[in-house]
Amino acid sequence: MTYEPVSTRTPRNAFIPSPVFVGIVAIFAVSGWMAWTGFGNVRVDVFLFVVSGWLISLCLHEYAHAVIGYFSGDRSVADRGYLRLNPLKYTSPLLSIVLPVVVVILGGIGLPGGAVWVDHRYIRSRVKDSLISAAGPLTNVVLALLCAVPFLIGAAPTLEVFGGQAVVGGASEHLEFWAALATLGFLQVTATLLNLLPIPGLDGGGILTPWMSPAYQRAWNLFAPYGFILLFLLLWQTKVGEYFYDVVFWITDRLGLSELPRLGLELMRFWN
Repeated sequence: MTYEPVSTRTPRNAFIPSPVFVGIVAIFAVSGWMAWTGFGNVRVDVFLFVVSGWLISLCLHEYAHAVIGYFSGDRSVADRGYLRLNPLKYTSPLLSIVLPVVVVILGGIGLPGGAVWVDHRYIRSRVKDSLISAAGPLTNVVLALLCAVPFLIGAAPTLEVFGGQAVVGGASEHLEFWAALATLGFLQVTATLLNLLPIPGLDGGGILTPWMSPAYQRAWNLFAPYGFILLFLLLWQTKVGEYFYDVVFWITDRLGLSELPRLGLELMRFWN
């Protein structure tokens, strides 16, 4: 079997963030300030903050796949623009950006999406091959912890519900901002758990694939296009969905997010 030659020259601007990503970061920063100060309609502020923050995390998730792939031997990811954090360069912007954002808005869950394409022919190690798939969920773990830091150290308020009555613990100033930040942390937790599920087409399946025999890999890859369908069926048509959310809320409670993600999701739906 012959392989196409892989490019050894990396474009000069390969690692420079794209203007699209810089623009998303700017929206995130401005909307965060607006939510913090209560500028204008705070529900719109929270919406912009959560959606732009989620977009940033999607870009960083896919960047992690690409950069590990690059240093593992596939230089072609640089030619495709994957190292510039530009979501418009992904193989399917609809699946990678539009669908996850719509699901966050409507369902409040960090749905994974198909995005960067790494040429695994140039990856000579099964460990590196698995690490490429694991890099995305690990990025979500780091982002979840970063979002949780203010709550873990007691710098942010808590929100608990007793007998249908919401009780705020600590200083209640900037509650909408903290609810938005907690929502972002919640989304990172859901994204981590979903991506680690051993389902064809998801990162969890990609972690396992290099360790399978060629025959099992071929069979596994046949089901990869239907991984999202299986995920939807498991989450919304079986008891797995209940168990999934039980685990999610157990983790977010350990991170100190309390009931704030629920408030954040309610605030961001400003049209209700």
